[in-house]
Amino acid sequence: MEWYSTEALLPSVAARDHSQQLIWHINDAIDKAGGWIDFADFMNLLLYAPRLGYYAAGAVKLGPAGDFTTAPEMTSLFARTLAHPIARTLRELDPQKTTILELGAGTGQLAQDLLKALEQQDSLPKRYAILEVSTDLRERQQENIRQLPPDLQRRVEWLEHWPAELEGVVLANEVLDALPVQRLRWQNRQWHQWGVAVTKEGWHWQTRPLPANSPLLEGMPDMTGYPEPYDTEVGLAAEGLMTLLGQTLKAGRAFFIDYGFPAREFIHPQRSGGTLMCHYRHHAHGDPFLYPGLQDVTAHVDFTRVARAARRAGLQIETWQTQAAWLIEEGILHELEKVHGETSADYRAVSAVQKLLSPAEMGELFKVLVLGQGPENKSALINLGL
Repeated sequence: MEWYSTEALLPSVAARDHSQQLIWHINDAIDKAGGWIDFADFMNLLLYAPRLGYYAAGAVKLGPAGDFTTAPEMTSLFARTLAHPIARTLRELDPQKTTILELGAGTGQLAQDLLKALEQQDSLPKRYAILEVSTDLRERQQENIRQLPPDLQRRVEWLEHWPAELEGVVLANEVLDALPVQRLRWQNRQWHQWGVAVTKEGWHWQTRPLPANSPLLEGMPDMTGYPEPYDTEVGLAAEGLMTLLGQTLKAGRAFFIDYGFPAREFIHPQRSGGTLMCHYRHHAHGDPFLYPGLQDVTAHVDFTRVARAARRAGLQIETWQTQAAWLIEEGILHELEKVHGETSADYRAVSAVQKLLSPAEMGELFKVLVLGQGPENKSALINLGL
């Protein structure tokens, strides 16, 4: 019996009704497209269809009652460490113009902890802007922000659209992995594009050949010696975000923290099944057709393609490290030393930091990409294969 068929994990009647509404919505989109949509469009509808998609609707997503937990939810030490490089960046700029723009701010815990830490360092931004597509998460963020002192609350605002320009910091923790991706298959010595078709029996996978000059194939290696079939993902939406960032960030830095690999590890003969992953109530699996609108659908980040797109947009690669190396370099162990006593909270902090740094947990799989106006980090470029 599969884990998702157990009674304890079955969605409620109301949740199943909501999921069915999204199924009908996607079926209509497939019909209007002629009976087939590519996987990126399918994933976009699963996650962001207005009022129905996973991130656009009201289901609890983060924490014990949700589907996954992120670093800011684990310990405030994450934000307190992140505050060091952000404070350095803000101090380089005109204090009357500085903005922190957080993309996909989760429950607002990172914003809350980060503002407190920056206040302690006397490095507060003029404003803290949040760009959030989830109505549910925006409400949770507002509730968290209301716990701050009035001066910090007044700095926070929620944006409806991407800003025209910005001086300061763009911050994205586990955002790139949630952007829609195309799925490709190498078979019979040719690349194919995965898509979804619909019949009376429901959704089913269907591939179509890709022309050799498709932009999806940029940077793909010679597939000689790779197993067939071989599946992988291409994140054009993440590349588009880099283009937008290059047009917007007039001064400052952008920090992207996410799980993924450089291209040589992302497109590797042993990774023949790709990296697509779904998360439902803290269980990970590979079926994006399950419980539409009720589960997260993600893919690991090809940081080489993201970095290449960032450079095309005029940004420089200032840092690219594992999360463990970066957090240690920025002082997380020093922050941990400030936690005194034998309380359960202290033990939780130690446990959380161990998970953030451990190679077997988040320390090696998660990477930190810092973009700015330079100078470029030569070792980062080499490690990214650029």
